[in-house]
Amino acid sequence: MSAFSSPELVRAYPMHRLAMLSDCVAVLLGSVGAYLLRFGVTPVADQFILATAVMMLCVILVNFSTESYSQWRTTSLLRLLRNLFQNWALVSLIIATLIYFTDASQKYSRLWLGFSLLFSFTLAGAARISAHLLLSHLRTSGRNRRQVYLLGPPATLLKVARKMRKNSSEGFSIGGVTRLTDGFSDSFLQETVEKIRTSGCNEVWISVPLDMGSTVKALMYALRNETIEIRYMPELRDIPLLNHRVSSVAGMYSIDLSVTPMNGPARVFKRAEDLIIGGLIMLLISPVCLAIAIAIKLTSPGPVLFKQYRTGINGRNVKVYKFRSMKVHQESEGQITQATRGDSRITPIGAFLRRTSLDELPQFYNVLQGRMSIVGPRPHALAHNEYYKDLVESYMRRHKVKPGITGWAQVNGYRGETDTLEKMEKRVQYDLWYINNWSLWLDLKIILATVFKGFINKNAY
Repeated sequence: MSAFSSPELVRAYPMHRLAMLSDCVAVLLGSVGAYLLRFGVTPVADQFILATAVMMLCVILVNFSTESYSQWRTTSLLRLLRNLFQNWALVSLIIATLIYFTDASQKYSRLWLGFSLLFSFTLAGAARISAHLLLSHLRTSGRNRRQVYLLGPPATLLKVARKMRKNSSEGFSIGGVTRLTDGFSDSFLQETVEKIRTSGCNEVWISVPLDMGSTVKALMYALRNETIEIRYMPELRDIPLLNHRVSSVAGMYSIDLSVTPMNGPARVFKRAEDLIIGGLIMLLISPVCLAIAIAIKLTSPGPVLFKQYRTGINGRNVKVYKFRSMKVHQESEGQITQATRGDSRITPIGAFLRRTSLDELPQFYNVLQGRMSIVGPRPHALAHNEYYKDLVESYMRRHKVKPGITGWAQVNGYRGETDTLEKMEKRVQYDLWYINNWSLWLDLKIILATVFKGFINKNAY
């Protein structure tokens, strides 16, 4: 067995720590390769060596700031690559900004910079894929595994054991078990601690429901002199969670049950995506918008745009624009009637606009304003929010992010009229899945899906 496939080496030098070294090597090799491609000679000129060092430093700092060098054992390969892409995109932005503000654009070839980033990203990605596959192979074959001592009620421990077997590639094995019930004695605790001490386990998992919270305190006190790693896994399966995570707040640990993913670097990436893609689309659709505005004005009396307040991020009301597709009419106060098939209020040009989603083009202006995003949960009328918020569990959690022109629910067929409670429940389910799994890759996937199948839909009328 080679040294690099040895489980002892993996334990001594965890892959998430070696990632920093591999990223530096990737940047170095990518820079040299790009220099050869651009100039065809070596050695590399001094100013390019300096730029490579700065690039290397940026890669390390960005990865540390986004915690991408944290424990890899429980991180999926897809998440590793997604984090890598986001970090390299941020590094590209930083390097480009530095070159611009230092007026160094004449010293460095744009082709060299682009290929350096591309080559280094490819090499770093290949290293992560190789490391992940290696670790998965070692763990599924019984090596590089961490022994876990389980503490909890019998029914909960059974669920945990099944999960461990299902996710065997993460490398956890059961090294001991103590079944807990309410009202255990001090002698029972002492016996449990002794079993843990002699088990040779690497970790202790305390898996109890929330109503046994006092048990956690007693166990932690009993284990206060032990150096073994301890994890608390509360039973939260029956609670709808949104982007849940553990945070440090006001000097205390917090299990965040419902929070927005649009914080820190994610917020910057999301806004940059909206400004860049939204700005390009606005330029492209300007002639189309002008033609639609003229058609609306010539075919029916009334304004070109329809303006309506919708619920935006964090529950704030925002004004949303659409091309007017209905005859001017007056709704009863507090009532919004959804459009239905054959609706007499819809104008002939309006029917075409709604069927092709062209009526929503003005919302790209909302995107540039910052009120909306290109991708996100579709904004509903305020009256609909009031009606559904008590009927659909977690309905209002859709508003933890900006509303979008298109969304995960829409490209999966849940757009247009929601004439049944089940349809609205499915739409909310897809919206919450999007929030929990947000990434730039997912946004691009949704945008492409919208282009190819999202404009014309049989449910839009």
